Amino acid sequence: METITVKYFTDQIDKLAYIGGKSDWVDLRAAEDAEMKAGEFRLIPLGVAIRLPEGYEALVLPRSSTFRNYGIIQSNHMGVIDESYCGDGDQWYFPAYATRDCVIHRNDRICQFRIVRHQPPLRFVETDHLEGENRGGFGSTGVC
Repeated sequence: METITVKYFTDQIDKLAYIGGKSDWVDLRAAEDAEMKAGEFRLIPLGVAIRLPEGYEALVLPRSSTFRNYGIIQSNHMGVIDESYCGDGDQWYFPAYATRDCVIHRNDRICQFRIVRHQPPLRFVETDHLEGENRGGFGSTGVC
């Protein structure tokens, strides 16, 4: 089991924890209230700085209910935080773009993360032909 060191920037959000055996993703919460108008961008602080183990990175994504509940999307679509982002002031943020007027309250769960090992070193070899059956191109899965 890996040990993760967390600095909290506020005591007004719930501590990081797994969701009772349902997932290996960990919810992140808004560390302050955020009122947003449609078309507005805002970095919403998540109230934590985390020291990841060497050789790991965190993938940060919206929760499945975030758009439905708040009308916000994560403007970079997926955040990647590597283990070098571990200073005392390196608070994590959610880059939110509002598609409608909304209010996000402190401690609302708006995104989630998991940590993964870095990709191993890769070597690319050029070829003129790939073996395997063509699947029909981008977006073709499930087309009748």
